[in-house]
Amino acid sequence: MTEIMKCSRRGVRRCLWLFASVFSVLAASAQNNQARKAPAYPLVTHNPNFSIWSTSDVLTDKATEHWTGVAHGLTGYLEVDGTTYRFMGMDAPQYQTIMPRVGEEGKAAVMYTEKAQAKDWQALSFKAADWKEGVLPISDNKSVSGTFWNSDNIWVRREFSLDKVVQNEPLYLKLHHDDNVEVYLNGKLVFEKEGWNNSFEYFDISSKAKGLLRVGNNVLAIHVKNTAGGRFLDVDLVSKLPSGKAGVAVAQQTGVDVHATQTVYTFDCAGVALKVTFTSPLLLDNLDLLARPVSYIAYEVSSKDGKQHRVKVHQEVSSDIAVYMSDQQEVEGWAYTDGELSILKAGTVEQPTLQKGADDMRIDWGYLYVAAPAGKDVKQYLSGSNAQKKDSPYRGKSLSLHTEISLGAVGTSPVERFLTIGYDEVIAIQYFNQDLRPWWNKNGDRAFESQLQAAVEDYKILMQRCADFDKTLQQQAYAAGGEEYAQLCVIAYRQSIAAHTLVEGPAKEVLWLSKENNSGGFINTVDVTYPSSPLYLLYNPVLLQGMLNGIFHFSESGKYPHPWAAHDLGTYPRANGQTYGEPMPVEESGNMLIMTAAIAQAERNAAYAAKHWDILTKWTDYLVKEGLDPKTQLCTDDFAGHLARNANLSLKAIMGIASYARLAELLGKKDVADRYQKIAQEMVPKWMAMADGGDHYALTFDDPNTWSQKYNLVWDKVLDFGLFPKTVAAKEIAYYLPRMNRFGLPLDSRKNYTKNDWILWTAVLTTDRPTFEKFIHPVFQHAIETPSRVPLNDFYDSTNGIRENFKARSVVGGFYMKMLADKWSK
Repeated sequence: MTEIMKCSRRGVRRCLWLFASVFSVLAASAQNNQARKAPAYPLVTHNPNFSIWSTSDVLTDKATEHWTGVAHGLTGYLEVDGTTYRFMGMDAPQYQTIMPRVGEEGKAAVMYTEKAQAKDWQALSFKAADWKEGVLPISDNKSVSGTFWNSDNIWVRREFSLDKVVQNEPLYLKLHHDDNVEVYLNGKLVFEKEGWNNSFEYFDISSKAKGLLRVGNNVLAIHVKNTAGGRFLDVDLVSKLPSGKAGVAVAQQTGVDVHATQTVYTFDCAGVALKVTFTSPLLLDNLDLLARPVSYIAYEVSSKDGKQHRVKVHQEVSSDIAVYMSDQQEVEGWAYTDGELSILKAGTVEQPTLQKGADDMRIDWGYLYVAAPAGKDVKQYLSGSNAQKKDSPYRGKSLSLHTEISLGAVGTSPVERFLTIGYDEVIAIQYFNQDLRPWWNKNGDRAFESQLQAAVEDYKILMQRCADFDKTLQQQAYAAGGEEYAQLCVIAYRQSIAAHTLVEGPAKEVLWLSKENNSGGFINTVDVTYPSSPLYLLYNPVLLQGMLNGIFHFSESGKYPHPWAAHDLGTYPRANGQTYGEPMPVEESGNMLIMTAAIAQAERNAAYAAKHWDILTKWTDYLVKEGLDPKTQLCTDDFAGHLARNANLSLKAIMGIASYARLAELLGKKDVADRYQKIAQEMVPKWMAMADGGDHYALTFDDPNTWSQKYNLVWDKVLDFGLFPKTVAAKEIAYYLPRMNRFGLPLDSRKNYTKNDWILWTAVLTTDRPTFEKFIHPVFQHAIETPSRVPLNDFYDSTNGIRENFKARSVVGGFYMKMLADKWSK
């Protein structure tokens, strides 16, 4: 799963019963005692670019965020009889620079050097005569850098002049740095930090900077030390702008429910009850609907006290959803009508399509849309503190897209209204140097308004379909694994799907391409597809084909000449060939073979495998030669480093060879099937002897005192190969149970960290519900207790629940392995 080891090498270190509604409402609870239902709450979830979450249990406690943690503001207000209540999000603080930007195109001009400096380099009187001139930002990433930096240290001076100084005004350091940083203002140290951050943070330096600013010349001096990996610096001095809604009352949240496709909040606002429903209709059996990048926000209001109340909904959507750096990129916006729709639209002026490819990235091309059925009760407009109104368009930074909906006089009968929020990427993916449009516009003959119109027209039927689907999924997950297992499946559903983009390839093939969120940003990573696969095998195996098609093409076209499968197709959104710097030969070849056999099981035929038989044969022969006792190499758990003689990786090779034999059998190739089945069978006793640790099987064949989760063994059960004696899994399960920590079973004997997707696969090796639930319970506790408030992370310390790395990844689709196993066993 392309995790910390690969990130560091590549400089990317960022590299009971659930009732019908899944989670019960905590009625009349105090607002600061809301029961947690998820580590983060999905609101608008479609693909890696259009993915908005609440990372608080109370919707008004924080600004809503993109999965990367940057504010993508959705802010809602309810006006009741003239009194306004905020029920959604929070106004993101607004800042203004106090340092004039005098560089090219408004970029901040600096002087810099990469030579070690004597004392006083940070002083106002220092003469930087031999330093170089540059502009911010400074980085080793040429696609974003104003000044390129590729050494271990850099010293930077940003000189500026002030006409006046406001004494005692709060002063903030706006800083994005990688790695260790020291910041001086007019010669005095005002900030220092070891480590890095992956976006701008605002640090209050008022106490340390008191009295340092002066009328006339000033200097901000910075030293950044690179310790490993990427390099970055951008810095500013800013003050905070006053909020225009500081005195608005906050609605009392009374509950939150999470469903597979919907998140529902309830509030009290004086004499009125409000229900707000976020719906992303991600129904996997309909690719056209799945690929329509439009979500709904619905508002239902009713009187609680029997009286009539005049009610108005006011929804603000930030144009920051359409930018990479909100303080640097100007946007333009339009308000207009299309048929019976009232529409707001916003996007960057620059429109740098596909120009950025990275992990910590937000889309800055294409357009954000907010639409509602038009009428006298609907009003839409744009605003911005630094915007300029022209005839068309409205232009500025961080614009607000406003929608006001008047509900009139509301009594005890609920009154409902809704709006839609959508995103047109225009061009979604580059696939082997060919630009591909989003699936909904694959032929280039549709305007985005058509998707908005369809979404409004389909609203009622989709709300019912989503409700029915959510109820059925919850019931099936509960039947498979109990209440806590069902809750995990529910919170994983939208997250896994929203880490993908659907496009049609040049050969009219489905491409369902993942982004390896927060672990390198790679596109179509095979060992991310592998753990994700159960969800898609369960609901639509065509999507799993769409996750394999590009990898097959990469090898079959000759672009990837090796006898094993590739690791990835590039860095999202450019799928032009592997960018991860190292192969995982046994890992990826075994993954591709196993998943192809699983597709055949799901579809009850091996037609898909027949299309790719030659390359499947090549990969299988590689596993026959190298798979039983793997040489030193990475596996999907590459954050743990290189490993030789990996027993779990050897299991994968055996499962891969058995998968090929199964496919040959389904295709009527009996001789081939018999030959490779015999090879797989003969490997089993050898594996058992090499891995034997007495009361368990080892992590590596050369050290019986080690152990590891043997999650790859699950396919022997799920695909019914019957290769290993049942005593193997039973011995492992018995060994695991006393080693369980508070938040789950460690991945192996080396450290306390774990992977929750693998725990849920390992749990499927159990044979009874009580034992299965012993594996599930600590994973569930992690989801509702972890201090790491991000979209469910899959890699964390099993003792304290703190995120090691990773968030918002598709691999949580692996939680569905138990449901898949139960379905196929029947």
